[in-house]
Amino acid sequence: MKGLHSFFSLRVLGLAFVLLQTSALASTPLPIGDFAKTPVIQSVSMSADGKNLVALIAAPDGGVDPAIATWNLDNLSPAPTAITPSGERMKFITTNAMKANRILAVARQEWTGQLGGCGEGNANGATRTFVTKVYLTDTAMKKFDEAFTDNTRKLGISEQTQRCMELVGRARLVDSLPLDPDNVIVSQFNEQTSLSNYFRYNLKTGKTELVYQGSSGRSPGLMQPRTGQVLTETELLPSGGNEYEQRVLVRDAKTGKFEVHEPLSNKVSQRYTNTVVGIDEATGKLYVLTDRFSDKVEARAYDPVKREFDAEPLVAHPQYSISALLFGQQPHNFNRIVGFVVDAAAREVTYVDPELKQIQAAIQQQYPGELVRITSYNDSMSRILFSISGANHPPSYHVLADKKSVITLGSQRPWVDASKIGEQRWVTYKARDGLEIPALLDLPASWKQGDKPLPAIVHPHGGPWARDYAGWDASGWVPFLTSRGYAVIRPQYRGSTDLGRKLWLAGDGQWGLKMQDDNDDAAAWLVEQGIAVKDRIAIFGYSYGGFAAVAAAVRKPSPYKCAIAGAPVADLARLGTSWSDNRLQRILQADTVKGMDPMRNTSNASIPILLFVGDRDVRTPSFHARGFYDAVKDKVSAKFEMIPDMPHAMPWYPRQIETTLGLIDNYLHKDCAL
Repeated sequence: MKGLHSFFSLRVLGLAFVLLQTSALASTPLPIGDFAKTPVIQSVSMSADGKNLVALIAAPDGGVDPAIATWNLDNLSPAPTAITPSGERMKFITTNAMKANRILAVARQEWTGQLGGCGEGNANGATRTFVTKVYLTDTAMKKFDEAFTDNTRKLGISEQTQRCMELVGRARLVDSLPLDPDNVIVSQFNEQTSLSNYFRYNLKTGKTELVYQGSSGRSPGLMQPRTGQVLTETELLPSGGNEYEQRVLVRDAKTGKFEVHEPLSNKVSQRYTNTVVGIDEATGKLYVLTDRFSDKVEARAYDPVKREFDAEPLVAHPQYSISALLFGQQPHNFNRIVGFVVDAAAREVTYVDPELKQIQAAIQQQYPGELVRITSYNDSMSRILFSISGANHPPSYHVLADKKSVITLGSQRPWVDASKIGEQRWVTYKARDGLEIPALLDLPASWKQGDKPLPAIVHPHGGPWARDYAGWDASGWVPFLTSRGYAVIRPQYRGSTDLGRKLWLAGDGQWGLKMQDDNDDAAAWLVEQGIAVKDRIAIFGYSYGGFAAVAAAVRKPSPYKCAIAGAPVADLARLGTSWSDNRLQRILQADTVKGMDPMRNTSNASIPILLFVGDRDVRTPSFHARGFYDAVKDKVSAKFEMIPDMPHAMPWYPRQIETTLGLIDNYLHKDCAL
């Protein structure tokens, strides 16, 4: 492997790829179509045996809906082996290459009807939403069958309940069992018991074997990676008042019984991370991601016999959390720790396996400054699928063949001119109470310190229990704005996750209060640094970020000239629990969603605002945006737009991206005069 980079060769297979270079800021901004058009290639995966590759591609006939394409890596040619377009109603949104020459495909279609409290959406009346289904097919893609479904007769199950299961999904893939040539672990929801059971599912025959029977109080955790046997369980129990206890039970290796382990359990209100992610088969120790010993998550070994953690962490970082341990998936390295992931500005992968470490370094040397991701490899390491991306260009996908040739499959958006996007930095600033707030700062191309200050956008992320990562912004909003000469700062305000427990907990009950201060303090920091002009700053956010935008519209004094709120929460009193299908998250987060309610403070509206939301958004339904618009339209300049057929989360149709980017661009330029 020494000198691997020196004899890389490059072959381009039909799907275009553009070499990306940075130059001076161009005179014209990137057109909306660059972000709205269907990606050339996306959702790329390789089967574990390295024989098949599958991806979503732009339809060959020029249509806007993606098609599934497959390649035979034993006889790779520029043209895919097979292409299947989306259906007239069901549109493909993701796909995955599996073993046994099988392909998993996810598709969705618009649906309108009564939900009756099923999943996200209104309890009564007709709701505009989507039906999403998972299909299995083979590499020829001649026939698509609904995946992992329970085909038994539904005696005594109402039509409404069965419709509910179609909407929220009856089955899902749980574990791919890499060493088993035919079987995977799936869960199937039983309508009669309202519980999920777990089965070993044969991809070739469709036969199932029960491996874990669901119960009302417990759910499976870690599974034995070779067999799928459940090794840990999680149990959620009320413990008085509004308190719950989250208990972790571990299967005793001798008796086979599950026993509660106190060091892995905690009260829900404490919000410790205790995630069992693997097992050392030689010692029986469990690998746990935990922040019990530090503000940041560490990886530690836990001895289930002694019921104690090792004294020192396996992996820790002084500034950032460890978000994952990477385990070998092939026979030669199966279930060994081959690397780990640090939640830094970007998700940084470090390999400890010598071969993977050397391959990663060699690829990185070929693409200096790029974010390189190895996503799959076969047992002989003769075929390695990887991607490269950067803050100024979207991912491109490549196969390293026989450790010497790089075969380029294509870029998501080869037409994007990286020279028009600019620079990205990870920065920190002090909030007014002294708390350090991390942030991503994106600057227009060619701008440098000392140049004339810029118009700027404060762009808080959604969630709020989430965070932003460095690299390409999948929404396209940030590069779209920087290509138009705006500086964009994305505060990781208190309440953001994966940046330490202190920052996360500091957001409790601070909606519109200290969480909002953090956004306003980002605007002040931009001015202090000479980056932004004081009277030329706007705030734009989506989902929780949309809440931050409507909150900014009613807080005085405001550092913003205008606000843009996409799919906002505006009425905390009507938020309810529809923001998550996960019961534990609802319990965890319910008591934290408190603070300043914008709908109770609309009389204080003081800056212009644009609000938009999709009419198929069931997470933050349109009554939030419309109600706020109706309450402030006579007090400030306000606009409201309903986007046809748009759901809350990506992927969005090209026409929806065109519409929303057009709204944002026109509003900032004309109405806000930023």
